[in-house]
Amino acid sequence: MKKINHYIFPVVMAAVCANGLQSCTKLDENVYSSIPKEDFYKDKREVMQAAMRPFTHMQSWLAPTGGSGYYYHSELSADQVAWPQKGRHGYDSGDHIRQHYHTWTSTESRTKSAWEGMWTGLGFVNNAIHDIEATDIAKVGMTQAEKDIVITQLKVMRAFHYIRIMDLWGNVPIATEIVDKPINPETKPRAEVFAFIQAELEQNVPKLPKTEKSNVGEISMAAGYAMLAELYLNAEKWGGKKMYDQCIQVCDKIISGQAGGVGGTPALSNDLISLYSNNNSANPESLFQFQYSRKAGLTFDWGGFYMGYDYMKEVLKVGYGGWNALVVIPSAFNAYTENDLRKKEWFLFGPQYRYGTSTAVLGTEEYSGKPLVFVNTIRRESEGDKTSEGGMTKGEENSGARFNKYKSGTLEDPNYWENDYIIYRLTEIYFDKAEALIRKNGGSAPQEAVDLINTSRKRAFKDADWAASKYTTASLTLDELLAERGREFIFEGKRRTDLIRFGKYTTATWWDHKPSNDPNKELFPVPLNQLSINPNLKQNPGY
Repeated sequence: MKKINHYIFPVVMAAVCANGLQSCTKLDENVYSSIPKEDFYKDKREVMQAAMRPFTHMQSWLAPTGGSGYYYHSELSADQVAWPQKGRHGYDSGDHIRQHYHTWTSTESRTKSAWEGMWTGLGFVNNAIHDIEATDIAKVGMTQAEKDIVITQLKVMRAFHYIRIMDLWGNVPIATEIVDKPINPETKPRAEVFAFIQAELEQNVPKLPKTEKSNVGEISMAAGYAMLAELYLNAEKWGGKKMYDQCIQVCDKIISGQAGGVGGTPALSNDLISLYSNNNSANPESLFQFQYSRKAGLTFDWGGFYMGYDYMKEVLKVGYGGWNALVVIPSAFNAYTENDLRKKEWFLFGPQYRYGTSTAVLGTEEYSGKPLVFVNTIRRESEGDKTSEGGMTKGEENSGARFNKYKSGTLEDPNYWENDYIIYRLTEIYFDKAEALIRKNGGSAPQEAVDLINTSRKRAFKDADWAASKYTTASLTLDELLAERGREFIFEGKRRTDLIRFGKYTTATWWDHKPSNDPNKELFPVPLNQLSINPNLKQNPGY
């Protein structure tokens, strides 16, 4: 069985309610009753449980496992993934429609859930740091070095939470304490939040243990430097300053192996499948991941969002179906050429058959009793509409290409559904460095940037097609880099951030989405209920 480094047992710790910022910045001082905080943990195991609690909570808002957290807002407001209404299913009060058209309001229930989930996670981190710092290591059987590593990992985890919170909301409070501090911290400018994150990462990442096979799933050095690479690449938007040299430097630390790697030095996968397979736990391309295991009772369940109805059990020979929810936006699917192997390997498209046979799987809604064929349109074709652009309220059960990037294997596979969820991978570092090089060069691609992207892209083409498909210094423009970044990282929860950095999020058209040309839409509104809880919060402009 796969080793899981998180502790998933119940944690005896102060409760942090999912009630927003107030409950995540100051906990009830009477929660421990008469037990002194320095005596709260009885052994090393309890300390590690407390340290891992925010990590397991993070899965609920970061991974595509059915929640309404960071992933939902990052993907459904961008140009690759949508959740259209399909006949009588999927309207859901218009939530997903407003995400797609950028017409959300400050009373969105899913934005409220994202805020509460992410700030609750931050509260877990602050609580763990506070209590572990006060722990007498001699009484719990830890060394000072072990304690220092745990605290360092938690501080880097806190910085990661702030990267994602800052990405969605921009101007937010900086909350690091839980006792004897105001319960209503005030909103800070995004540049100040950026500076806090930068300092936390720069001070702590070099102190992390190097990434190696034994600490897969933990916050180790390669993961920390990947966070810094993302921070530096987005520094102009997030912090008001260009930091491309710093981005290149930390990318080099990862690429060279200075930060370690699962195999000693990180290496790209040789194919398009293994990194997402059910034995991807020790893949050398991964830099940071959530370790999941069905056998251990902690499954990466992408089925709810991404699988069609129960007929998918027949198509893939698996034990799960889904809500028939998320589909690929037609213009995103069209961004792949027909000879791009990613188009075949990462999507379900066309006629669907029972696994290993030529027997058609039948639809259950508009195509009840008829062969199910996934099409690259979102319109009422069953009612005769064969030509319109379609729209978010006009889907059918077969509308849109579907997710097939992560593959669980079939029911009889001994490693069935043991997939880990990849958060950062080496390919992203190649792209980050290439983009920094191009931007430093005034928008023109130097050969080093071209080589970095081609090294990744080559996996997506047969040898016979490669000569015509590889980039040159002339063809790798910034616009083309954004397009290739979309093709490579589709479904990985990164698209909104990329579009904003390239200036396309509010200015570009995709499928039936028209640009708002409203820069205020680059940030989500602070939920209204949070403004009433904390009068020191400030609403983002435009809401």
